[in-house]
Amino acid sequence: MNNNVDKQVLIDQIVSSIQDVKGEDIMIFDLSEIENSVAETFIICTGNSNTQVNAISGSVEKKVRNELGERPWHVEGTENAVWILVDYISVVLHIFQRDVRSFYDLEELWGDAKITVIENQ
Repeated sequence: MNNNVDKQVLIDQIVSSIQDVKGEDIMIFDLSEIENSVAETFIICTGNSNTQVNAISGSVEKKVRNELGERPWHVEGTENAVWILVDYISVVLHIFQRDVRSFYDLEELWGDAKITVIENQ
């Protein structure tokens, strides 16, 4: 992530982009106090199909690029779109289909994090 963009601005833009395409069950995990965490912040959300998971990823990448001038450092999972990871270094977005999200249960894995639940709009 470019140091010119405030992390909270990036988080807010990602959440807004998810909501634009009706992503559900959005949660923000503050991992900054957790030793050896892979990022400062995880954002997790759910899409109901491969198409929606891809649409969420596309919406986030496009809006963050257009509004903030940021591009992800790494994106993976777009081939099958059951779990797409969009990595902005300090903020990592996980977009899951519901059954895959339940299976991996990142909420439990990172349960020590400070978690913010975003209400569905």
